[in-house]
Amino acid sequence: MHVTDALKVSLDENLAMVQDSVAFLRANGRHVIYDAEHWFDGYKANAPYALKTLNAALIAGAEWLVLCDTNGGTLPKEIETIVAEVHTWLHQRASTLKLNKLPGLGIHTHNDSGTAVAGALAAVEAQANMVHGTINGYGERCGNADLCALIPDLQLKMGHDCLAPQHLQTLTQTSYFISEIVNLAPDDHAPYVGRSAFAHKGGIHISAVERNPKTYEHICPTAIGNNRRIVVSSSSGASTVLAKAKSYNIELQKDDPAMGQIIHTVKELESKGYQFEAAEASFELLMLSALGKYEPMFQLRGFEVSYNVLQSDVQCNIGARATVKVAVQGQDVLEVAECMGPVSALDKALRKALVQFYPVIDTFYLTDYKVRILNSEAGTAAKIRVLVESSNGKQRWSTIGVSVNILEASYQAVAAGMAYGLHRSKLPDTVIENRSVTPSNNT
Repeated sequence: MHVTDALKVSLDENLAMVQDSVAFLRANGRHVIYDAEHWFDGYKANAPYALKTLNAALIAGAEWLVLCDTNGGTLPKEIETIVAEVHTWLHQRASTLKLNKLPGLGIHTHNDSGTAVAGALAAVEAQANMVHGTINGYGERCGNADLCALIPDLQLKMGHDCLAPQHLQTLTQTSYFISEIVNLAPDDHAPYVGRSAFAHKGGIHISAVERNPKTYEHICPTAIGNNRRIVVSSSSGASTVLAKAKSYNIELQKDDPAMGQIIHTVKELESKGYQFEAAEASFELLMLSALGKYEPMFQLRGFEVSYNVLQSDVQCNIGARATVKVAVQGQDVLEVAECMGPVSALDKALRKALVQFYPVIDTFYLTDYKVRILNSEAGTAAKIRVLVESSNGKQRWSTIGVSVNILEASYQAVAAGMAYGLHRSKLPDTVIENRSVTPSNNT
């Protein structure tokens, strides 16, 4: 079908094109990996002809034959069976052709059925020894096989030697680096490298994993550069807070008077709409404040925002104007900024006020902005939760603000993000645990 309907050539002409193309590249000293596009669909429809296409590439000198599930619709069991059949055929053809070296066999899967990784692993079980994929599974439609899952599956679960251990430990960092480049927020729930891949919330889970990590972790998270994450909520007890403090390298004892204060503050704030599961930078600041280990580098004095709705039908780059007042190093600073959106204007004005004192602010930027209506039955008087994710180009962290005024909640979250970034900038370079999810254009 793909030959006659998509390429619009005859079956024999297609074989000639495959052979001529591979032979041309080999004659010019190139190493050739032949990707057999639509292989599995073609094989299931017409196995003898599908094998003829591989044979054309083989006799022309292809060094690798890669079987592609281009439409992503072949399930792992089918892939394993077909790859095994091709592996047997390849050995027979290599013997018949008296090849000095057996060409390698590869797999290239897409994720349209949600089984790209499983299909690739099944192919490896059937003797495929080249695996195609992409970091974070990025690719057309539903994506390709995710190397961030494939590599540790192959190495840590199946015993294949893919990467040196020190390189495997950079997998999580690489995943976030690539997501930063393509401007897509990381998937918190991604296997192995996701922020929630080794997250623990329940008290029993936390105490058990502290005693023996194997109780609730299938591998050691540091093997792939990730880390254990303790989630704090209003139901958290002392063991959760202690574990969280440990993850922040904060010294805290169970009998410390600050312990009760931290738990009480969390419960009180969550009753008002705060939620620290997705805003762990805000929780770290809360914990440091309770322990007397955090000295704010600026104080908010107030803000004003105006927005000209009459300009909505006019070509204009300015729609909002924000004025902020902050106290920094004993000085009151007043700054004004204009931008298309009110939150952007607030963010810009606050940066202008702070950057002259803290140049590192120039490296901070917003990567995500999310708004949640907490009590919609209250109508326009509803309480609003704003989560802001910030980055310095290397790390991400999330902060929260809550108010009946969306601008005030946004201001709280944005300012907390800058405060946390400034706090971390004073410490030795370290990976910030808190990362966020879904991209948004609302900022």
